[in-house]
Amino acid sequence: MSVKLVDIDDRLIHGQLATTWIPDYRIESVIIVDDKVANDPIQKSVAGLAVPKVKVNVFGVDKFIDVLTKTTIKKVTMVLFTNPVDALRLHENGLPFNYLNVSGMRFNDQRRRLHKNMSVTEDEKEALEQLIEMGVECWMQPTTRDPKVRVSELLENYEA
Repeated sequence: MSVKLVDIDDRLIHGQLATTWIPDYRIESVIIVDDKVANDPIQKSVAGLAVPKVKVNVFGVDKFIDVLTKTTIKKVTMVLFTNPVDALRLHENGLPFNYLNVSGMRFNDQRRRLHKNMSVTEDEKEALEQLIEMGVECWMQPTTRDPKVRVSELLENYEA
């Protein structure tokens, strides 16, 4: 499998991804895994506009689990999630990865801020903790030029 990077960014493909992660990792294909985006024709149609030379596919979680049972990823690929709950489901159902980057999880009234670029709900916190327990290295790094911060250290600041 040619998954080069697994990332969580609820902004999907935007300037920072297009100008740092994708060229720095020589990404040829981005697979967005998110039920809401997969069911929104407008979001699906604009998903790849920031990266015209990169193939972008959008799948719901169950559909991508199904795709993984039938297909081998051959291109250098980034799998992009909007949240760690979906990343955990995929990790448990056919997408093996041992490194997860969080480049952006915006603050909202359901999330608690852990860093200026990372806020989580209780469910997202638990999913990240489970991934870490499974041996997945989890880091928060907005761009390849920013310093890395261990997600486990950020989670220590979570107050219920």
